[in-house]
Amino acid sequence: VRISKAKRFRYANNDMADLEARLKEAKDCRFRLIATDGVFSMDGIIANLRGVCDLAAKYDAMVMVDDSHAVGFVGRNGRGSAEHCGVEGRVDIITGTLGKALGGASGGYTSGKRQVVDWLRQRSRPYLFSNTLMPAIAGASIKVFDLIRHGDALRERLYANADRFRSSMGKLGFTLAGADHPIIPVMLGDAALAQEMAARMLKRGIYVIGFSFPVVPKGQARIRTQMSAAHSSADIDRAVEAFGEVGKELGVIS
Repeated sequence: VRISKAKRFRYANNDMADLEARLKEAKDCRFRLIATDGVFSMDGIIANLRGVCDLAAKYDAMVMVDDSHAVGFVGRNGRGSAEHCGVEGRVDIITGTLGKALGGASGGYTSGKRQVVDWLRQRSRPYLFSNTLMPAIAGASIKVFDLIRHGDALRERLYANADRFRSSMGKLGFTLAGADHPIIPVMLGDAALAQEMAARMLKRGIYVIGFSFPVVPKGQARIRTQMSAAHSSADIDRAVEAFGEVGKELGVIS
């Protein structure tokens, strides 16, 4: 968005009323493009893409979604947040990474209508002036897309792990954010507390990261956990046990 040098209008996170107000402000602009994450990665919340697409249709705007934290495991077939929200075909541009759920390789992608993609190949500076991917990475990434098509068992295991972790942590008394996503933030509020908890968890063999301002709003420091299909039930239980021990040491839970 910054590189485009287009006039920018910011709207409150996932707030459709505020988005509509900004679209009204932009009514005299030649083109309007709504840009959003498919999943807000610090919160584990899926964007209201149905609402976004409805407003885009109402105000003649295009929709661009960064689906880096959704493609591969969100949606019935792992096709991302647009599939989950039932708006496939209504999102004009989808961007994402070949890392994260797609195997950790470098590079990314932009998909959309042929006219848009052809235009970007000629005019997108990050694309024009970047080196191409190594053939091995491109080949591995294509194979990952094939695996996603037949990845129901992996997705089921991933969400079972997320449900197991969320349920167990809730029973211990932790405050958790997000819903319906394997990113599960453990809310702590205090930045120093988040860093100390992460350090003590690492001593117990559990690697988690504390996030605080400016990455998240002030007073909303957290530890962001991310479930994986590679985790066993024993792994999840071990992590919960460690959280329980450290949480009691630091007075987060009783």
